[in-house]
Amino acid sequence: MSTKHQQLPLLLNALTTALRASNLWQIEQPSTSALASRQPFCIDTLSFAQWLQFIFIEKMQEMLKKNLALPTQISLCPMAEEAFKEKGNTAAELINVIADIDELLSGKREQHLYVR
Repeated sequence: MSTKHQQLPLLLNALTTALRASNLWQIEQPSTSALASRQPFCIDTLSFAQWLQFIFIEKMQEMLKKNLALPTQISLCPMAEEAFKEKGNTAAELINVIADIDELLSGKREQHLYVR
């Protein structure tokens, strides 16, 4: 098992915690049609927080469970910074966790706001 496969579950848990702390976690799942969008980040049917919760986290957990190769080119932080800019400092931890995931998977950290 690779180091990425060991570290990613911790970061996904941190992402879940940060979404909840920012009051962005949803109990009810969006409709099947909303989740089936072909647009990047399901931008036409979901908020970015919904995409993280219902698409990204679930897909990463499934890949980990099946011990599949993880993505190596990922850049979620720029989208997170744009999506959560109105949250101000309350989004700092959320953006930092997303930047940590980017860095783990792609080796790049494209973060401009709330850098630790």
